[in-house]
Amino acid sequence: MTDASQDPETARWHYRPKGPVGLNPLFSWPPRPSAVLKWYSGAWLQITSLTLCMVLAVTAYIFFFPALETMQSFAPGWMFRIWLLNMVPQILIAGGLHWWLYMRKGQGMYKKFDRRDLTRNNGNFTFRNQVWDNIWWTLGSAMTVATVYQWIIYWAMANGYVPTMTWASAPVWCVVWMAFIPMWSGLHFYWVHRLAHHPKLYKHVHAVHHRNVNIGPWSGISNHWYENLLYFSGYFVHLIVPSHPLHVVFHTYFQQISPVLSHSGFEKLRAGNTDAARAGDFFHQLHHRYFECNYGTSEIPFDKWFGTYHDGTAEATTRTSAFKKQMYT
Repeated sequence: MTDASQDPETARWHYRPKGPVGLNPLFSWPPRPSAVLKWYSGAWLQITSLTLCMVLAVTAYIFFFPALETMQSFAPGWMFRIWLLNMVPQILIAGGLHWWLYMRKGQGMYKKFDRRDLTRNNGNFTFRNQVWDNIWWTLGSAMTVATVYQWIIYWAMANGYVPTMTWASAPVWCVVWMAFIPMWSGLHFYWVHRLAHHPKLYKHVHAVHHRNVNIGPWSGISNHWYENLLYFSGYFVHLIVPSHPLHVVFHTYFQQISPVLSHSGFEKLRAGNTDAARAGDFFHQLHHRYFECNYGTSEIPFDKWFGTYHDGTAEATTRTSAFKKQMYT
């Protein structure tokens, strides 16, 4: 970490990664093939939100997913199962991470970005408690909207109203589309999130999520109902792009589970004396601290292209403060 006398931004954090926050080198010019290979091998060949969501999707699809032909009409059996396939992983992963990091404090403050604990007895939060607030908006709001959207998509697939595919008929496209789903998610998220930061929409809707200046695992998709209608609308790409049900399952877990890790507040999860998995995302942690920056993800550098990129330096904080003042005056 940089000394605070040289970079005052250091004093604002308990821990922050060294150097500027990285962006996907795929979009760099001139091309940097070795950097691109390192970026994607780090995403797909280690324990990350991507690999976790892929394992969850394959497991759910093989062992628990209803047969597509049973979804030709809206029936309680398969609809309840889809709801459970959303709720159970969300509760286990968000609840498990919260228990390990914030209740048991299993790795203490190791690589925790913000030195503060989660908020209690604060009237800004539902139930005056940040964690209970986040649980309510996650399970009550986010899981409801996400599940309804998935019911519509699977019903349309089962009835042949939208283009579908099988792994046997289009193996290459199946793999390519699976790899591009996180990029589509990042593209959709940037524009929806930027819309949510319009001052009027922010005040009445997105402020529910931004109560969480210091974030935890349950903060990831703790959103207002209206925001969730926008956030999960990215699933409807499967009504247009030929997809297999497994693509939808992976997409839903990536959209629902990966924010649990990225909002965990810790850069790495530690097992014993070893960094076992990548967790928190400092790129997005900066967004929660300074609000009007890093609207997207590091996967597609929209923020750099549109001048809202915060790289973690004091200079970027000054620039973001000026931009925020301009927006709200």
